[in-house]
Amino acid sequence: MNASTETTSDESVRTSVLSPVNGRVVSLTEVPDEVFAQAVVGPGIAVEPEDEEASTAVAPIGGVIAALHPHAFVVTAPTGVSILVHLGIDTVRLKGAGFTLHAAKGDTVQAGQKLIDWSPTAIRGEGLATVCPVIALDAAPESLLELHADGPVATGEELFACRP
Repeated sequence: MNASTETTSDESVRTSVLSPVNGRVVSLTEVPDEVFAQAVVGPGIAVEPEDEEASTAVAPIGGVIAALHPHAFVVTAPTGVSILVHLGIDTVRLKGAGFTLHAAKGDTVQAGQKLIDWSPTAIRGEGLATVCPVIALDAAPESLLELHADGPVATGEELFACRP
């Protein structure tokens, strides 16, 4: 479950971005929030999580937790790539209910490391969308490489690669 940073023949650095949850890859345009659907904060992909009572969200890349909330987090890699994961849409309204944090802002984490426990089933029960945008913050669309096709994805499987 380790994401890697590789040097390619053109000497650009590539950061592998892993799926933070089990589910189904969908286009950002399917996310019911215009900020994500229109890639306002950056390009990426989304994962519709499996309908599970208990699920774990993991770090999509290795690096430092730059921001951490019960419903969302940002990890910044040594390459400067920052990845935002948002667990559901409008889940900030839950004020942390149903989310358990296993890390803190400023922690150094490995790709695939457990960060948050949550319940997609409970989120749906609140009438909220569970789709999880995975965004390369402030990145150019062309910096994303090898995007995972729509369809099933496992936690820790590569969603895309990103160049700084």
